[in-house]
Amino acid sequence: MDCPICGSDEIEILNSKQKTSKKKFTEEYLLKCEDCGHVFKDVVSLKKPRPYRIIISEQDKSHKTTIDLSPSDELEIGDVLLSEFGQVEVSGIEVGDKRVKKSQLEDVNTIWASSIEIPARIGFSVDLHGEVDSYKLDLERDFEIAPGDVVKIDNHIVKVHVIKTQERKLTSGFAKANVIKRVYSKPVKFNNYDYDLTKNIFKKSERD
Repeated sequence: MDCPICGSDEIEILNSKQKTSKKKFTEEYLLKCEDCGHVFKDVVSLKKPRPYRIIISEQDKSHKTTIDLSPSDELEIGDVLLSEFGQVEVSGIEVGDKRVKKSQLEDVNTIWASSIEIPARIGFSVDLHGEVDSYKLDLERDFEIAPGDVVKIDNHIVKVHVIKTQERKLTSGFAKANVIKRVYSKPVKFNNYDYDLTKNIFKKSERD
């Protein structure tokens, strides 16, 4: 809300009044510009919330449920919503038969999301000259891993070479666990390491 006289967004709400109908509610505001002192009214009309189908991923399982949202709002990948399973981050939006990055909610068929209240589960591979030890790790979502890190995992000391995220492969920089799909590494002949991930092992797969 900007002042219609001076354009300032430094606005004080003096009073508000809500009107409700079957399909929408209207909020009427009495406002005062803190810069020029002009007093004016503004009205916001919103459609009433309705249930939307949402599929929530929690590592290796998913939940199909609904979430009440206003069709007037816009939804974008990366938005955080409060569901019956706690806070979730939107990872996919279906409109008709297409996936989109953002949309008005009134056009949305299905929402995909992932829980942000549980650890991130990532894959971690150790290349043993043709054979591979593969692990599933549970990490704090903001834990950072970088190519070049020297890591202890199980009975290996390895160097991280490549990180595969949800969008690309990294050979430099770093990534947080919440976007990592798999880390690729090779053993090194070091005794020292940057950190130990052994306690974070959820599962070790059979050697490939």
